[in-house]
Amino acid sequence: MSELLSSSRATAPGPILGISAYYHDSAAALVVGGTVVAAAQEERFTRKKHDAGFPASAVRYCLEAGGIGLDGVDRVVFYDKPLVKFERLLETYLAYSPKGFRSFVAAMPVWLKEKLFLKKLIRDELEKLANGAPLPPLAFAEHHQSHAASAFFPSPFERAAVMCLDGVGEWATTSVWLGEGNRLEARWEIDFPHSLGLLYSAFTYYTGFKVNSGEYKLMGLAPYGEPKYVDTILGSLLDLKEDGTFRLDMSYFNFATGLTMTGPKFHALFGGPPRQAEGTITQKEMDIARSIQEVTEEVVMRLGRTVQGELGVENLCLAGGVALNCVANGRLLREGPFKDIWIQPAAGDAGGAVGAALAYWHQEAGQPRTVTGADTMSGSYLGPRFGDDDIRARLERLGAVYSRLEDAELMPRLAEALEGESVVGWFQGRMEFGPRALGGRSIIGDPRSPKMQSVMNLKIKYRESFRPFAPSVLAEKAGEVFDLNADSPYMLIVAPVREALRIPMSTEQKALFGIEKLNVPRSTLPAITHVDYSARVQTVHARTNPRYHALLTAFHVRTGCPVLVNTSFNVRGEPIVCTPEDAYQCFMRTEMDYLVVENYLLAKADQPEVAKDDSWMREFELD
Repeated sequence: MSELLSSSRATAPGPILGISAYYHDSAAALVVGGTVVAAAQEERFTRKKHDAGFPASAVRYCLEAGGIGLDGVDRVVFYDKPLVKFERLLETYLAYSPKGFRSFVAAMPVWLKEKLFLKKLIRDELEKLANGAPLPPLAFAEHHQSHAASAFFPSPFERAAVMCLDGVGEWATTSVWLGEGNRLEARWEIDFPHSLGLLYSAFTYYTGFKVNSGEYKLMGLAPYGEPKYVDTILGSLLDLKEDGTFRLDMSYFNFATGLTMTGPKFHALFGGPPRQAEGTITQKEMDIARSIQEVTEEVVMRLGRTVQGELGVENLCLAGGVALNCVANGRLLREGPFKDIWIQPAAGDAGGAVGAALAYWHQEAGQPRTVTGADTMSGSYLGPRFGDDDIRARLERLGAVYSRLEDAELMPRLAEALEGESVVGWFQGRMEFGPRALGGRSIIGDPRSPKMQSVMNLKIKYRESFRPFAPSVLAEKAGEVFDLNADSPYMLIVAPVREALRIPMSTEQKALFGIEKLNVPRSTLPAITHVDYSARVQTVHARTNPRYHALLTAFHVRTGCPVLVNTSFNVRGEPIVCTPEDAYQCFMRTEMDYLVVENYLLAKADQPEVAKDDSWMREFELD
């Protein structure tokens, strides 16, 4: 990290602002006294999904949450080193010359106009926010250092191995670190173009989904398929060693030199061109999804065993885009060599803003780290919240019809509505940081309802029917419902539904293929049980989200079920809602039955009539 690791300061620095930007999922985070006090993605404010621009709105929010102006910031830290990234770009083009000329010509204007002069660009953007005040000094972390810091420093572990797996940072695509106290020590890395993240993205692209946003669809599609292509992948595309290290055969890929992820040789290997976006999903795509998922899990498992053996630690921290593969995480937790695993909730590039700021605090400034046995991400509830009077004024301006209820009346009322198969938009507390809705900006329903998955997918989210929904479960009851002996507060672990709750398949049902399996109930909680009897679990804790915990408790008291369906409060292609206005607009555009904004309850039937107009669906680019 050059200047960041060069010395340590005698006195503790003031507030540190971390920024990630200019690739995808721009974000800002504010660290005060070593604590992350605010963090948010820019997309939530601009309503442009995966917004890559400078996170001006997120910075404004973080400063407001910290009660300071930009002149109160001690240091601004950017999450990677653009000049090193440019070096990698040039070396790659030279290595593949003249094959990469078209890609080189496409990339160079952006670099020569903006990215090569990123230090000035960042300063120019900060000046717009400074109101004439002097700017704080600017420092740069390395990309994987930011990932590693975001994973280890907020974790509940005094000592842990850290694995970062993503597409690519400057050069590293996989890196291994040892975290101890307030220090992070880099051990080894795998460099571009050999990348597990880019391999998975290549299959995302080939199956017709959008790179950098559709990878989770590929993961959700995998259980519908068979692992027919595992040997093909391992025999042709990936040279995987027993220790988990690997190399790609780049003759099959186009991402190093071209404008697409895969090339003609890849297409020939798998029997045809990539599926067209929004085209029909066939059994072939399902089998490919299953195959690359199994290969990914195998790489992660082998790497985990190697790292544990080398470092001799019992805990593991994960970050980087691949760490959002919650199926692989679940296997690593259940079958791997580690006692416990902690995953940064904003594991992708957004979390780099947190990591850059924490790396500066601990590594450059040499500030101590206090480990209490709980993580320090505050449940990932680090975004904006809205006060009672403010909400009332906003609802009045919208012309919304509402009633205000105290929690003692509201929670049983909602439990009754949910039991009656109503779908509820749930907006309360601080907005979540990261890609998952965790009971701050969620759409919720009854997991026991056999129709809830299709209703939510087709009438609320307007998305593909195969997409599974996640359960929120009372943390103290999780072991009664899932084979899970650890907390999963950030919905980043997939676990099996307990055997006692499963519904055995008939001989005829077992013979079904692909999407035909979708309508076969797998358990007494069909809305959250995937076709392979698994679920992406969120354990809800009274300490970090007392109101969501109270709602689950009320539902449990009424029904005996400690689980709710939880999906993000948005429609397909839209970022998760941020403000009460965003929530009301989404509520009115979909077939949700109720909206709750803190203590304000809105019934769809009571709202003013609006003319049916589906043109808004063109607002958001499909993910």
